[in-house]
Amino acid sequence: MASTDTKPPKPEEKKDEERKLTPTAEIKINIAFIERAVAELEPRFTHRVLRSLTALRKRTNDKVLRDAIEENYPAESTVKAKLLSWLPPATEAEMDIDSTVQPESTLPPKPTFDPVPEVEIYLRLLIIHYFHTSKENYAKSIQLSSETVDKMLALNRRSMDPIAAKIWFAVERSYELGGELADARPLFLAAQRTAALRHDDDTQASLINRLLRSYLHYNLYDQADKLVSKTTFPISASSPQFARYHYFLGRIKAVQLNYTTAHTNLQAAIRRAPPAKTAPGFYQAVHKLFVVVELLMGDIPDRSIFRHPVLEKALAAYFDIVKVIQLSAVRTGSLSEFQATLTKHATQFEADKTYTLIVRLRQNVIKTGIRRLSLSYSRISLRDICLKLHLDSEEDAEYIVGKAIRDGVIDGRIIHEKGWMECEGRKNGYGPDVSEVYMRRISYCMDLHNQSVKAMRYPLDAHRKELAAAEGARERERELAKEIQEGDLDEDDDGLGGF
Repeated sequence: MASTDTKPPKPEEKKDEERKLTPTAEIKINIAFIERAVAELEPRFTHRVLRSLTALRKRTNDKVLRDAIEENYPAESTVKAKLLSWLPPATEAEMDIDSTVQPESTLPPKPTFDPVPEVEIYLRLLIIHYFHTSKENYAKSIQLSSETVDKMLALNRRSMDPIAAKIWFAVERSYELGGELADARPLFLAAQRTAALRHDDDTQASLINRLLRSYLHYNLYDQADKLVSKTTFPISASSPQFARYHYFLGRIKAVQLNYTTAHTNLQAAIRRAPPAKTAPGFYQAVHKLFVVVELLMGDIPDRSIFRHPVLEKALAAYFDIVKVIQLSAVRTGSLSEFQATLTKHATQFEADKTYTLIVRLRQNVIKTGIRRLSLSYSRISLRDICLKLHLDSEEDAEYIVGKAIRDGVIDGRIIHEKGWMECEGRKNGYGPDVSEVYMRRISYCMDLHNQSVKAMRYPLDAHRKELAAAEGARERERELAKEIQEGDLDEDDDGLGGF
């Protein structure tokens, strides 16, 4: 007798089958998930579809989108005609391929009615991302984005909220590529107010990031800071949205000379960011700013950052700055090498919008050199400081040393009559300053632990098994108590433990 047992497919086999799916088939599966999410009021299915958006949009083209629209809409659908009007018509080669018909038994059944409106918005989102791949379609992407926003606001469906958050990202990208990002700002502000009133956390988080990016794109740091102070970022936002928000906060705080807060925000952005291979551009941008902020704080970044496969080439110019600061400031304190390196990579720094921050490193180079001199000498003349740091005059050296003493970089005093600087000994390793440092470290570790616990994911319905087990135990206890009360148990019963 033949065995009828069938082994379930292994996880590896399932992954291979998912990889073999064509983009059209994947879009069709996603549409089924969206319809299920609307029917069952379960947004997690929509979130599952949107998690695959980044990988899917890289595999789509006009033919894939046409096939997906043809397969999921009936022939006489007006929505279908409207969507197809945004795509270029099929070429003769594609029509020849389509003419090789398959047997009717293998063809999927044609739909008889339109899917839910969320499917139309999802397909519009894919078409907008397809327009972003070609410079000739930038104007069409702006038109389609505006039309999609109007349609989305007219429908006013809460089941569309997760997709709406992605739509606003695509809208911003369309206006940015078209060079009209400032024109979209009033639209974002109005939508953000509406999302806040409706407690739509996904859309609100996306729009706050869109506004911050718009302000920082035009160097409007004061307006960006006011936006941050007037709004509250949703706690339930996704990790990628939090990563973007912390990155923008890091840029704002760095420009405002608040390097400690900027460093904390950039660390949070790196921790919450997607893997380096998934989002290499964002990963590189965060680390570029992170390296500059660490240098402005007087620290030297870890060398392992510059050996990372994704960061090695992108951070080459920043590594040259680190080497100059580390060698020149620590050993010789020469400013000429720093200025030469800055001039060499000025174009890249301006493109990365870190040039103004790196210019500030000149003072840090001088401060680092002064700190080294204060540790090496108990008394040193201003003339020697001027020669070692390659400063222009003794007056500049006296001003810089005085400012370093006032800022707490070094402990000492200037004897103006004799023209030297006297340095005090090293501080004791104990005291209120040390306890404050330990408290900051403990607070950071506790915050990291709390955020990690919040970010943990648990299997669905796992708590129901525990509830069922607890309910069964309570039921057995009730039965046992009832039997004892009715006198059904005697001293020989096992329920009394043999007593």
